[in-house]
Amino acid sequence: MSECYEYVPHRLLRQRVRDIASGTEGVLMAVINENVSDSAAHERWMELAYIRNASGREFTTAATNVEPAYDQPQTAAGRRDQRSA
Repeated sequence: MSECYEYVPHRLLRQRVRDIASGTEGVLMAVINENVSDSAAHERWMELAYIRNASGREFTTAATNVEPAYDQPQTAAGRRDQRSA
């Protein structure tokens, strides 16, 4: 696998976001178009979002899974309270 990548501009860069796949929130640090294939014969490129969570660890998700986060992280209890109001 070749180590090819390029940075991609994103409107939510350096803002608080949520990964819709996992529900995890953090700050969007970068979006990178990376070759994620395991062979040189068949390249497969994907835009990956790098998100730094509250503990300081970064994780990746598909850039299409990123959405703006609420000002405060919502817990299950908080969502229940909103429904009953």
